[in-house]
Amino acid sequence: MTQEIFKNTVFILKDEMYRFAKRFVMSSDEAEDVVQDLMIKFWQKKEELEKFENLKSYALKSVKNECLNRLKHHDVKLGFADLQLHRSELYSMDVNNLKEHIVGFINQLPEKQKMVIHLKDVEEYDVYEISEMLEMEENAVRVNLMRARQKVKEQISQLMSYEQRTISG
Repeated sequence: MTQEIFKNTVFILKDEMYRFAKRFVMSSDEAEDVVQDLMIKFWQKKEELEKFENLKSYALKSVKNECLNRLKHHDVKLGFADLQLHRSELYSMDVNNLKEHIVGFINQLPEKQKMVIHLKDVEEYDVYEISEMLEMEENAVRVNLMRARQKVKEQISQLMSYEQRTISG
């Protein structure tokens, strides 16, 4: 395997390997060390790597094993700051991911419901202002808002129950 082939087949996986490692070791520095060590090992056995059909799968499996070995042998020393940073990163990822889902759910609503929920919950207009803007009765605005919120709530519940199944299953 030439250096160019290694760069285009193995080295391109480094970012994905890093993100995966960081989930295990909860430290940016430690995750970088894992990836760097694995890249050195991969380069040393580059001829063997050509045999693998799914190099990405092999690389991620190697990351998992390396992280578990480090955790088992207590080579990983996490400080309180690293744990707090990791928690906040996970929280912000989860919050951003949920926001994306909610925006997607709102975009799937019928046009009236989409406009009403946007004006009320995003732009924070009052019901009477929305009724004037959309030339609808205030009661119709309330009904559309209630239906829109209910649909979004159901989709969030489905998403959460799906994520709980994938976590525990």
